[in-house]
Amino acid sequence: MDRKVALVTGAARGIGLGVSARLAREGWHVVMADLDAPQALPSGSVRAARADVADPAAVEALVAGLRAGEGRLDALVSNAGIMIRKPIRALSVEEWSRVLATNLGATFLLVRAAEDLLRAARGAVVAIASTRAHQSEPHTEAYAASKGGLVALTHALAISLGPEVRVNCISPGWIHTRGEALRPEDHAQHPAGRVGQVEDVAALAAWLVGPESGFVTGAEFIVDGGMTRRMIYAG
Repeated sequence: MDRKVALVTGAARGIGLGVSARLAREGWHVVMADLDAPQALPSGSVRAARADVADPAAVEALVAGLRAGEGRLDALVSNAGIMIRKPIRALSVEEWSRVLATNLGATFLLVRAAEDLLRAARGAVVAIASTRAHQSEPHTEAYAASKGGLVALTHALAISLGPEVRVNCISPGWIHTRGEALRPEDHAQHPAGRVGQVEDVAALAAWLVGPESGFVTGAEFIVDGGMTRRMIYAG
C-alpha cells in the first residue's frame, strides 16, 4: 500500500470516528477498530475491524490482520475508553480491572504487537488520555487512574521507542460527543468561550501523526478550552 496507514481504536463514534474521518480526508488509509460497527464510514480509504482492545488475543489478531492486509502501520491513535462511575465500595475488582485494561492496557498491547511496523515506518503514536488525569469528580477512581497512567505511559514509550517512533498524548476536557443540548452557561464556563468539538481533538491528532510535529514526542496536549487553568472558588 502506497498511502500511509493509521489504526484508530474506539472508532465507532465520538472522538475516534472524528479522528478517522480527519485522517481519511487527509489521504490516509484508516483501519477503524471498535467492538461496535461505526456509526458512519467516513469517505475515503477506510476499513472497519471489530476488536476488543482490552483482550491481548484480540489485539494480536487485529495487528495480524493489519499486517497481512495493509502491510504497514504509520500511525496508531489509541482512543478506546470506558468509564464506570460508582462509589469505591460498590466498584468491583472486575470493573476496576476492565476500565484499566481498556483505557490503559490496550495502548501497551497495541504498541507491543505493532512495534516493528511502527519502527519500520518511523511512525507515531497518539494516546487519548483525559483532563481527569489531573482533576476528578466523585466516583471516578478507575477512569482517573487509567488516564493518569496513560500520560505516564506516553513518556515512557517515547523514550523506549525513539527516535524511530514518536509518542504523544492528548487530554481532552469536555468534548461534545453525545449530542446533548448545550446551555449558554456550558459554553460560558470555558475560558475559550465554548464546549469542545470532536474536530478540535481530531485536528491535533492529525498534526501529531504528521511530518510537521517531527520534533514533538513524550508530550501531553491538554485540549479543554482552558478549564484546568481556571481557578474556581465556592461561595
